Amino acid sequence: MGAPKNNNKGKTLNRLTTAGLAGIIACLPLLLLAAPALADDATIDAPQVLLTNVGFDVAVDGLAAGSRIEILVNDKLVAKGSGTSLAAAGIEVADTGTARIDVRRNGKSVLAKEISVIPASVSILPPLIAILLAFLMRSVIPALFVGLVVGAWAINGMTWWGGFIGFFETVTVYIVNTAIDPDHMAIMAFTFLIGGMVGVISRNGGMVGIVDRIMPFARSPRRGQGVVATLGLAIFFDDYANTMIVGNATRPMSDKLHISREKLAYLVDSTAAPVSTIAVITTWIGFQVGLIDSAIEDLEGIDQTPYMLFLNSIPYSFYPFLAIFFVFLIVYTGKDFGPMYKAETRARHSGEVMRKTATASTDKSGDDFYHKEKIPCRAINAVLPIVTMILTVIIGLFISGEGETVTDIIGSANAYSVLIWASLLGCLMATSLSLGQRLLTLNETVDAWLAGARFMMTGLVLLIMAWAIADVAGVLQTAPYLISVLGDSLSPYTLPAMVFALAAATAFASGSSWGVMAILMPLVIPLCWAVLQSHGIADAEHMHILYSCIACVLTGAVWADHCSPISDTTVLSSLATGCDHMDHVRTQLPYALLGGITALALGVLPAGFGLPWYLLLPSAAIVLVVVHRFLGKPVGQRVIHND
Repeated sequence: MGAPKNNNKGKTLNRLTTAGLAGIIACLPLLLLAAPALADDATIDAPQVLLTNVGFDVAVDGLAAGSRIEILVNDKLVAKGSGTSLAAAGIEVADTGTARIDVRRNGKSVLAKEISVIPASVSILPPLIAILLAFLMRSVIPALFVGLVVGAWAINGMTWWGGFIGFFETVTVYIVNTAIDPDHMAIMAFTFLIGGMVGVISRNGGMVGIVDRIMPFARSPRRGQGVVATLGLAIFFDDYANTMIVGNATRPMSDKLHISREKLAYLVDSTAAPVSTIAVITTWIGFQVGLIDSAIEDLEGIDQTPYMLFLNSIPYSFYPFLAIFFVFLIVYTGKDFGPMYKAETRARHSGEVMRKTATASTDKSGDDFYHKEKIPCRAINAVLPIVTMILTVIIGLFISGEGETVTDIIGSANAYSVLIWASLLGCLMATSLSLGQRLLTLNETVDAWLAGARFMMTGLVLLIMAWAIADVAGVLQTAPYLISVLGDSLSPYTLPAMVFALAAATAFASGSSWGVMAILMPLVIPLCWAVLQSHGIADAEHMHILYSCIACVLTGAVWADHCSPISDTTVLSSLATGCDHMDHVRTQLPYALLGGITALALGVLPAGFGLPWYLLLPSAAIVLVVVHRFLGKPVGQRVIHND
């Protein structure tokens, strides 16, 4: 009889347990609704790393309503209030080590966060080390990587363990994360596509076809030089393709007309990068716009797209415009000066296109850009893809943009998508023409596309590392530190000139204009904007200073490229034209210096003070005409024919 009694008790206990669970489940919605009142879902928004004596902001959100809130930094009260959120600005920490941010509700600590504090001067180490190593190693990619490692080490507290972790985070966090960003991937896709298109239209003979169409106009040394310069403008979308195609294609004509190899190299070099810098659709665009995009990502108050900022900076690109103008001035007048005059006189009057002791540079690195043998070279095969790409950009900007004015439409357009559409259609047009006329097989077309895309790889590596170093500089608050140190002493009106000089000096030593852009652009744009804000002039009326700073990073680097013997484009110009490299540098240097100094003194500097570019540019051009008139000497048209 005992067993049944125990069984009844077990049943009763089961019923009670079941009823209790049912009651708890029924009350769950009420408990969930009451949760905010019982516990905080709060977050602390603060910098990942703090700098000594540099102000930072803290924001707390998600606290329970009706609370008395306090924020303490190292046990010092920095803000108090009530509600669900609270913020404090301009907080400073004097000592290195660790800072503790403590959030208290009704006198009780509910949330805390510890952040590393490093010496403020460390924040400029990544770009500074990158610049110094670029000077010393004359190789930008390793310099950028070391700068990234140093930045990651600083972010991790500057400890031995932080250095170990930072080395790996350089790739796993900063490089990888920036590479998979959707906008960044769009830029990389566009860059690969346009590079591939250049490869196809070079291989199918289209580029040489353009050259062949213009060559018949070269009947004298002056006209021959005009043809070279015109071709430099016509092949505007890539400086490497421009140099290799124009240099190699026009060298026989140039030799026949007894134009010195030094002059040919100058004409090719001065219509390659300067043209690509200011043209609105080139292989440079993805790189430049990508750098601008990364630099303005965290800036408040800039309501323009990166592409619109680039377009607005073009009028302030004084050196490229003046360099191109000076080329045609020399061609038109037939006058030269300095070492170039001696070279031209030698070639014209003795028939020696090179010095007797000179060594002609040769190159096989551009074989992928030469056209396939035994096929007709038709200009239409290059013109149609280029025109298709340009029209697609114009139409695409208007389709994807909104607004009543052209500026509003372009400014609101999805430029990245449009550039991808354009380059993709350009590739399809180039491929269709190559296959349709049986100029290339499918495999040859693919190989040509891959060869063109491969030429963009170095630029893309630089771009990814530039994005990464911009992220590191943002975490390290490099721009705020520079403002705290230089804000009162930096004049916004002379800042563009300083940027131009810095970019030129760095590019001269490193030999890479793209590398300099990658290092400086993430630093210069935030610095310029912060200087404008600190002077209370971050408004539409003074946007020309920002435009000019953007332009000066690009054009200062290009100017130095024309002066530096280790510049990639200068070396390539010597190779493509078969000119002794140091002869090319020596003869081009006076022309480049004249153009650069004129651009700086009569363009960049007064533009910073608000003088309009449309007055400065023609004024600087007039000065070049006057100087050339006094320095230039007529070379003459005498040609000795060797029969």
